[in-house]
Amino acid sequence: MKKIILSIFSFFLVLGSLQAQENLTYQKPPQEILELVDVPLAPNTIIDSKGEMMVFLYRDQYKSIAELSEEELRLGGLRINPVTNINSRATYYNNLEVKAIDEEKPRQISGLPEAPRLTNVSWSPDESKIAFTHTTNTGVELWVADLETASAKKLTEANLNANMRDVVSWFRDNSAILVKILPEDRKPLIDTETAVPTGPTVSVSDGKEAQNRTYQDLLKNPNDEYNFEQLARSELVKVNLDGSSQKWMDARMYNSINFSPNGDYVMVSHIKKPFSYLVPYYRFPSETTIYDAEGNLVNKVNDEPLLEDLPKGFMATQTGKRNLQWRNDKPSTLMYVEALDEGDPENEADFRDEVFTLEAPFKGEGKSVLKTKDRFSGITWGTDEMAIANDYWWNNRNTRTYVFNPADPSEEPEVIFDRNYQDRYSDPGRFVTTKNDWGQDVLKLDDEHAFLLGAGYTEDGQYPFADKINLENGQTERLYQSEYNDKKESLVEALDIEDGKILVRIESSAEYPNYYIRDLNSGDLHQITSFENPFKSLEDVSKEVITYKREDGLELNGTLYLPAYYDKENPEKLPMIVWAYPREFKDKNSASQNTSNANDFTYPYYGSPIYWVNRGYVVLDDASFPIVGEEEEEPNDTFRAQLVANGKAAIDAVDKLGYIDRERVAVGGHSYGAFMTANLLSHSNLFAAGIARSGAYNRTLTPFGFQSEERNYWEAPEVYYNMSPFMHADKMKTPLLLIHGEADNNSGTYPMQSERYFNALKGLGATARLVMLPKESHGYSAKESVLHVLWEQDQWLEKYVKNKDKNTIENKSEMLKD
Repeated sequence: MKKIILSIFSFFLVLGSLQAQENLTYQKPPQEILELVDVPLAPNTIIDSKGEMMVFLYRDQYKSIAELSEEELRLGGLRINPVTNINSRATYYNNLEVKAIDEEKPRQISGLPEAPRLTNVSWSPDESKIAFTHTTNTGVELWVADLETASAKKLTEANLNANMRDVVSWFRDNSAILVKILPEDRKPLIDTETAVPTGPTVSVSDGKEAQNRTYQDLLKNPNDEYNFEQLARSELVKVNLDGSSQKWMDARMYNSINFSPNGDYVMVSHIKKPFSYLVPYYRFPSETTIYDAEGNLVNKVNDEPLLEDLPKGFMATQTGKRNLQWRNDKPSTLMYVEALDEGDPENEADFRDEVFTLEAPFKGEGKSVLKTKDRFSGITWGTDEMAIANDYWWNNRNTRTYVFNPADPSEEPEVIFDRNYQDRYSDPGRFVTTKNDWGQDVLKLDDEHAFLLGAGYTEDGQYPFADKINLENGQTERLYQSEYNDKKESLVEALDIEDGKILVRIESSAEYPNYYIRDLNSGDLHQITSFENPFKSLEDVSKEVITYKREDGLELNGTLYLPAYYDKENPEKLPMIVWAYPREFKDKNSASQNTSNANDFTYPYYGSPIYWVNRGYVVLDDASFPIVGEEEEEPNDTFRAQLVANGKAAIDAVDKLGYIDRERVAVGGHSYGAFMTANLLSHSNLFAAGIARSGAYNRTLTPFGFQSEERNYWEAPEVYYNMSPFMHADKMKTPLLLIHGEADNNSGTYPMQSERYFNALKGLGATARLVMLPKESHGYSAKESVLHVLWEQDQWLEKYVKNKDKNTIENKSEMLKD
């Protein structure tokens, strides 16, 4: 009878758990975590090109849930506040200060608006001023600050349209700013929730392949199309620094606005119809036109069609002109790129792309200046006779760097670097640029020599460097290499490389990053900021980068944190959290390289697992989880096996040190890391519990590729099936916490992914919990949400990891008692 009663009770207990929902208010984590969250941030900084003036931009670390609850429309890949006419997810600064490099302390910029919400910060061409926008309750205003006087003033009412990019564009003479203003003829928006439909929504396939990724926030119906057009339309207005203004151009759906280096011309692009329900706004039809500085038409230079049906593959691109931009080393010369393989990576071609330049009045065909073997990826202009170009190819992870003569395309370009771009140890660095007379960044040259700043990853650690390179023969001379072993020095910007002046940032695990000017000749450092560490309780935490090997010999690494005052000589076996994000590689050499630095400042951002080191956990953060596919094999062909091997290697390595109880190890990750977590729990018994945030779990819902998988579902159905945790929900025997933002905007990680996966786990009797965060996107930004996520994770870890054995015993005792 007791067994029967127990069975009946168990049935109703299970039935109750299947039906149970929790209606929680926002919770806060324990004090050890809370004290690391609610701290003021040091400001962001920007510095002028001469290294003379620095602007400090302050902001709150988090928004409020009330801010996230403001009205929002999601149209064409944009998220717009239709009341204020700006990105509804914009990050705002709330204060500005300015500091001359030789000043001891920054000066407050006076005259700022009350309760500032500042963004769209833009240097004037002569770098004496900054323009920015301020968002009020009703709209967006234009402001400008004079850095010498440290004073700001408003230039317009709250009538800017900041829904698209290039909201603020300076005239080159520093006297005025070209801005997007709400058009006078804007019509009222349609309330799509209450509007009565006039007919069905119809999409058509004309027989062409259109293998697009699973974009979010797309247009869905004619009402969306109407609202998008109203929100995208702007008038262009010239606003003078005295506040006077004049209309510059009639209303259109303006996208990008770019002045020529000398300011005589403006390249303006605007979006046209037809719109699309398959792709975001930046793939809608567009027209690009050149005007003079007075707004007079010079010539139309491009007419791009709707891009719904690009060829298949990551390296596919459109035909016709693309990448239109001004040539930085010329007063007013356009450059653009055209595909030589019809934009189709499947086509054989000696050269994939061709670069052209076109001078005023911008008519006819351009002049060919370069052909690249693979897909063009950028140019650093130098002089008439010397420039640097790059190409790349995803499938073999290769990149080339060319030195070429723009004036003589018959002169064979010289390839000075030809390398695997995932091979960080061989990275030569980035070319140093300088401002020319038009305020444009151009290649810094000393006769035939240029300069490079490199991150400096090596087998022995990270040692950033500055090099001088002979562009004729590729020979390099080392000018400087950081020698820190107990700190990290980053070479931020060359202020005057010939004079040896470089802006650097120096930090350690417990020392907040601060900026200095380093003299390469004398080695002297001049400190220009003095930010304090706001995370005092982490100062004594042990931090080191450990290396270990996978069972196939592949070398891995991760950053290991131990609680403050942990005794390594008499180690206590603690619970551990492994946090990771899988990355795909085409060779084992690149996959095994160590790019972690124990001297990186320990910054517990909202998604970090580091908080739990103060809760008595060992934390292995950024653990290597490479997925390698060499030669003809694709990485994902053996995804699951490599994933499990990575997880086992991480646990074995820390267990060997004697620090952990390997029966009490959790694994977690965000986005693709969440996908990793669900797979690890489904296909191994390595972990006690898992935390998966904002992930995708059913790959048939992303059938035309995902992450680094280029093949579609019909080309590799077994890969999509094997990699989908949803398909293996019946194998889940480990407690899994699922967290997802209800307004996730990331490609493929629809909130439905977590909801459907949880329903499968629940129906199959797995231990799982689903937390849906109102108003949150792919990353979480409201303080209430962040605190609650930390609380959820802490509760889960305490129950299923730290107190795993106790929890199991208590459950058994309760059952026996009943």
